[in-house]
Amino acid sequence: MVHVEQLSTRKPAVSVEELLAGFVPSPRFGEVSFGTYRPDPAQPTQSEAVDLLQGFAARTGGKPAGGLRRLFGGKAKANGAKPAGKANGKSKANGGKPAGIYLDGGFGVGKTHLLSSLWHEAEGPKAIGTFVEYTNLVGALSFRKTVEALSSYKLVCIDEFELDDPGDTVLMSRLMRELADAGVKLAATSNTLPGALGDGRFAAVDFQREIQVLADQFEILHIDGEDFRHRGLPTPPEPVPNSDLDARMRRDFAGKGVAVDDFGILMDHLTGVHPSRYRQMLEGIDAVVWRNVHTITEQSVALRFVVLADRLYDKDVPILASGVPLDQLFTPEMMTGGYQKKYFRAVSRLTALAREAQESAVPAPVG
Repeated sequence: MVHVEQLSTRKPAVSVEELLAGFVPSPRFGEVSFGTYRPDPAQPTQSEAVDLLQGFAARTGGKPAGGLRRLFGGKAKANGAKPAGKANGKSKANGGKPAGIYLDGGFGVGKTHLLSSLWHEAEGPKAIGTFVEYTNLVGALSFRKTVEALSSYKLVCIDEFELDDPGDTVLMSRLMRELADAGVKLAATSNTLPGALGDGRFAAVDFQREIQVLADQFEILHIDGEDFRHRGLPTPPEPVPNSDLDARMRRDFAGKGVAVDDFGILMDHLTGVHPSRYRQMLEGIDAVVWRNVHTITEQSVALRFVVLADRLYDKDVPILASGVPLDQLFTPEMMTGGYQKKYFRAVSRLTALAREAQESAVPAPVG
């Protein structure tokens, strides 16, 4: 028997404490460590990153004095990233060690694994979340309350730092500045944007222009490895006919809590729920079924849906869907525009979840 619910009827009320409690590694990275990271022997920067991050974790116990100038090391220089192990942002006041770490590299080289490992190893109160989750937190709490809430932390980790929205980038720069002034150590990761930034380079000039604070005094680690962006979008499973969805759901998700929604109704519902609450909206949901998936044509709807896709991926929720294939969720203009990285990631992640539903399916009886 399947317990059926609808995401499109859920509007969770979430306290400040509950929002902050969500800033922990996703279930996919809930038990990772530096020891479980497997560096590619052909890519020495991966091993170097492990060593440097372990040292950084050991230094998060005490708070440095001096705030932002310590973090960024004084006057910035507009240059690119240096290879791992050759830091350009070491502070004398920190014993020659940097107060900030920035992991740069392509998709799929293990940056989130490493950032989560840093979070697990560091002592004291700490937070980890994506760039979008922090901007959503500010939207839910206000900027000042977010600063007050995070200033008591020893370490704040920002995954998937993004440079595709100048407004959000300015917001995050200001948040980082105030947290650094409070003595919080920061660690961030980012994928370089295809078509805009050279692979392996920290976007120093763009960063300076868009957020007014140049971060080239972080210790910047470029992690080499095969970037799965170059492999192209994965081919999603064939959509399930509407007439087969109920039978497939009962067969494949027996005994589970399943959210069954018409895709269009769900998209409308997301506009009325703050993205910071999408994690709570999925509580108790083991699988999702979407009827009549269609191509999203409005950018604001698409960006909200990307947040939901990330939360589904975090929770490893399998997907059954009818309608258009998942690689047609976004318009061609979206897939080649300024937010292409977000849409590429969403399609890749949703495809993985749809494949997961297929692989976990109970075989139909023979005869």
